[in-house]
Amino acid sequence: MIRVLIVDDSPVVRSLFRVGLSGDPEIEVIGEAPDPYVARDLIVKLKPDVLTLDIEMPRMDGLTFLSKLMKHFPVPTVVCSSLTRGGSDKAMQALSCGAVEVMSKNQEVGRAMVNELVRKVKAAAASRVVARTPVPAPSLVRQKPAVGITLATPTGRMARGIIAVGSSTGGPEALTRLLAPLPAVTPGMVIVQHMPPMFTASLAERLDRQGAMEVREAKDGDVIQPGLALVAPGDRHLLVQGRPGHYRVVLKDGPRVGLHKPAVEVLFRSVAKAAGSDAMGVILTGMGHELLTVHHGHADVGEDQVDPFLVQDLQSDRARRLSPDTRKRPFQRRGAFLWTSAWSNDR
Repeated sequence: MIRVLIVDDSPVVRSLFRVGLSGDPEIEVIGEAPDPYVARDLIVKLKPDVLTLDIEMPRMDGLTFLSKLMKHFPVPTVVCSSLTRGGSDKAMQALSCGAVEVMSKNQEVGRAMVNELVRKVKAAAASRVVARTPVPAPSLVRQKPAVGITLATPTGRMARGIIAVGSSTGGPEALTRLLAPLPAVTPGMVIVQHMPPMFTASLAERLDRQGAMEVREAKDGDVIQPGLALVAPGDRHLLVQGRPGHYRVVLKDGPRVGLHKPAVEVLFRSVAKAAGSDAMGVILTGMGHELLTVHHGHADVGEDQVDPFLVQDLQSDRARRLSPDTRKRPFQRRGAFLWTSAWSNDR
């Protein structure tokens, strides 16, 4: 049973969340708090498994509370924010502070919203959080490539290659750590992160400030090229079409796949079809039917705060497990490992 504490200053939202979560047999709502001060006392007393947290609240805002919480009493947290530019920016800050999921409160109240809330709470319950110091705001200056990686003009398979990345719960932090050390000559990347619309634009801007690669939200027709990482918009499936050296992004509407849109499976299958052996797939985090479908049931659980980390040959649809030594590396070193090993047999 997943024990949940709801923190929100709106009685209407608390009631909606309570009814929606209590309807799932695996979830128990153990308490409600109208502000962080009440929440603090209930967390110590009730020791919830998961927290749902509003950002805009009286007495203390959700970001300040989350920073204090993750430093002294870490609890898996689902942040609920308004679907606005300001709301999405704050949601990104919340993820930097340690939240494992974000959710929009602007969507129409109904079964879809309840189902999303239940999914995110279950995903948060399956995550692992540790005490952490708040991450400082990223510099607006693009950072230099990691030491030890020699830059060169992309040629051969590196110039035409594609790295497809799928990410879910805890993914924004994982993506930050993965992309930061990658050099500007890294093969083009296409990324699916399970997030609401608008939030993905803020995520792309945040990632763009972390390293040498350019990162932005994908647009239909974007050309995939070395040094560029394209993040799928939160309400569209991202597919890859084209031929070697001339791949482009196609954005499509359509039904959810494995409860998600964008869906990792849709991306991976299109990349495998278009690029074949020139493609490499990476699963950073995630759970559920979609990712199991991609890997035919194979999974590799890492030993870091963000797990698993899986490298896949998209053409053969087989997952390559990382060695225990590699899995124990700090995530920044994994980024270097990804770049140096992806095209070790360049042709």
